[in-house]
Amino acid sequence: MQGLVIAAPASGHGKSTVTLGLARALRRLGHRVAPLKVGPDYIDPRFHARAAGQPCRTLDGWAMSRSRLDHIVTESKVSGDFCLVEGVMGLFDGAAGEGATGDGSTASIAARYGLPVILIVDASRQAQSIAALVQGFARFRDDVRVAGVIANRIGSPRHGRMIRRALEQSGISVLGLIPRTEDIAIASRHLGLVQAEEDSDLDGLIDRAADVVAETCDLEAILGISGPVVFDQGARRTIIPPPGQTVSVASDTAFAFSYPHLLEDWRNAGAEILPFSPLADEGPDDRADAVYLPGGYPELHAPLLSQGSRFLPGLRSAAARDAAIMGECGGYMVLGRALIDRDGVAHPMAGLLDHVTSFAQRRLSLGYRSARLIAPFGGMVAGTSLRGHEFHYATVADPGVDAPLLTLGDAEGTDLGASGGVRGRVAGSFFHLIDLADTPNHGK
Repeated sequence: MQGLVIAAPASGHGKSTVTLGLARALRRLGHRVAPLKVGPDYIDPRFHARAAGQPCRTLDGWAMSRSRLDHIVTESKVSGDFCLVEGVMGLFDGAAGEGATGDGSTASIAARYGLPVILIVDASRQAQSIAALVQGFARFRDDVRVAGVIANRIGSPRHGRMIRRALEQSGISVLGLIPRTEDIAIASRHLGLVQAEEDSDLDGLIDRAADVVAETCDLEAILGISGPVVFDQGARRTIIPPPGQTVSVASDTAFAFSYPHLLEDWRNAGAEILPFSPLADEGPDDRADAVYLPGGYPELHAPLLSQGSRFLPGLRSAAARDAAIMGECGGYMVLGRALIDRDGVAHPMAGLLDHVTSFAQRRLSLGYRSARLIAPFGGMVAGTSLRGHEFHYATVADPGVDAPLLTLGDAEGTDLGASGGVRGRVAGSFFHLIDLADTPNHGK
């Protein structure tokens, strides 16, 4: 399988829009595009899946073991003939500490799989200086090959000619000059893009982006610079154990932040996954011996979730029959006594844990996390070491009296203390699980 990486000097240069347009344009040419997204990321992969018509998975070089990364890439080779990887932030941006294959940057993924990089650069506030910028990126790491540039947000034909001349004189391939195009912008909110399922015109937007990419970029040249996906087949990965044999999973736009590889691990371990929609006032399946509430946007739907006649009572009934209940981030908020919205209104929640969370006093918590379980959680024993991340604006207005679930550290190894809560078989925290840390290949 051939492939390449779409990257940028920083966030905001337009790499997501270009990636979506390129995926759809290549699909129109008959290619089976296998999309991948450097993470952590819950939202963008759903856009890529729509553009490519194939599932999109996350690759995380800090939090995932080498064997898991290789497994995900192997699976993409089964579903496609062209691997299209969108990066995260700037090409070389990552964590301060080292993970399984590096710092979690786009560059570490490109280097591991030998994939050439196309740099998307916002040219709207520069002209010839773009060549100096790109040359710096091209020379920064010997194991990362910047194979070409797509200059975005070109202001005029003259501006485009200046950009092309400067790049070509520097020996850098110009693969496209995309003009400013307002009708292909993707809406965003406080945790990133608005979710794919919430955009009724998503396919129209992707089609418009594909039209622009096809008209302004050299698709033949882009295919020509792609390279083979190269890696040594990793050892058999360690599977994250399921919390039960029949797992009821909250799944709608309020609880959408579940990683496909986590649910796949549970299925591979023999668990049955039963989705339900809290926004439709559905409760967990009565047959389930476990309930998983992933992260998402429950704060946007707090009145609806609080006032439903089946969702919260269903959680309490599951707890009463001793089902294991685990909540991550948004799910953790719902398991508490109340969720305070940004206007200061408190909405009663499940009350299965004792904390209260708030958006009235917002504070960003963002970054990779290493974790060690203090109590059993989701089929894992106390003492298990994990890798994941936090990304939330909610704060804990009242910690309550529950015992903590885990201890956290950041990517630099700084101790962040105890976090989350556990009461009987109900547990949760703001921590999003990505992989087990104690796998044979981690850090090797």
